[in-house]
Amino acid sequence: MAILGAHMSIVGGYYRAVERAHALGCDCVQLFTKNRNQWRNRPVSREEALRFAAALAEHKVAHPIAHASYLINLASPDRSLWRKSTDALVGEVRRADRLGIDYVVIHPGASIDGKATAGLRRVVRALNQVHARTPGVRSQCLLETTAGQGTSLGGDFEHLAAVLEDVESPDRLGICFDTCHVFAAGYPLSPEAEYDATVAKLEQTVGFSRVKAVHLNDSLGALGSRVDRHGHIGRGAMGLEPFRLLLNDSRFSSIPMYLETPKGVECGIDLDRVNLATLRALVVGST
Repeated sequence: MAILGAHMSIVGGYYRAVERAHALGCDCVQLFTKNRNQWRNRPVSREEALRFAAALAEHKVAHPIAHASYLINLASPDRSLWRKSTDALVGEVRRADRLGIDYVVIHPGASIDGKATAGLRRVVRALNQVHARTPGVRSQCLLETTAGQGTSLGGDFEHLAAVLEDVESPDRLGICFDTCHVFAAGYPLSPEAEYDATVAKLEQTVGFSRVKAVHLNDSLGALGSRVDRHGHIGRGAMGLEPFRLLLNDSRFSSIPMYLETPKGVECGIDLDRVNLATLRALVVGST
């Protein structure tokens, strides 16, 4: 059975994200460990960590995962921003570890100058620094597949493979597979033959065993549009078929999947609940 959850707000405390996930029937939860649009490196208190762990146990929500700040750009050619981003990611990893969270999802970044190879080298150097500065820390970084918009890296599986190949501690890295991003980057996820070809490409480049999390989002942009705009499940350019194939693929059955669809209410029902119900109805044998 698929492990399904969603990204939740930490307003009111980390434990509140768990409570919100439980209230919507989530199996797992994703959260930011600080304000996503601020550089301030917020520490996690012992009390906060204990309360978060207690909430996970009480509500039986598993596989908590953190998403790093959107401000971080490990591929930046600007030395000041690159250092600031590297420092910020160190903080992200330490906060996640303090909270008992195994993975931190991070976008590879944008090269800005348009030089992908140089940008990827900067990503590798940044990750090497992060690993060197966090010895003994259990939490690992997951490089997220991106839509490849502008000079963003990660739209091609080969970008992620290059980082995994060159980084000094590849065992401390994994991949987060985002359905909207992969589709917008030009990798089809239906019909079945094309879905299989995309997953085979993923296996050939980064290796399927590296995939530790999935972001479930429809795409408001067309296949190959390079537009990163998330849509509600089945209501975007992807439709329902890619999600049916993914949710019934045994290779993904033990990998937690998190909604990042727009928040809101429809006909008095929370849209996360609507999207989760849509997904669960696609699982063979769910009815």
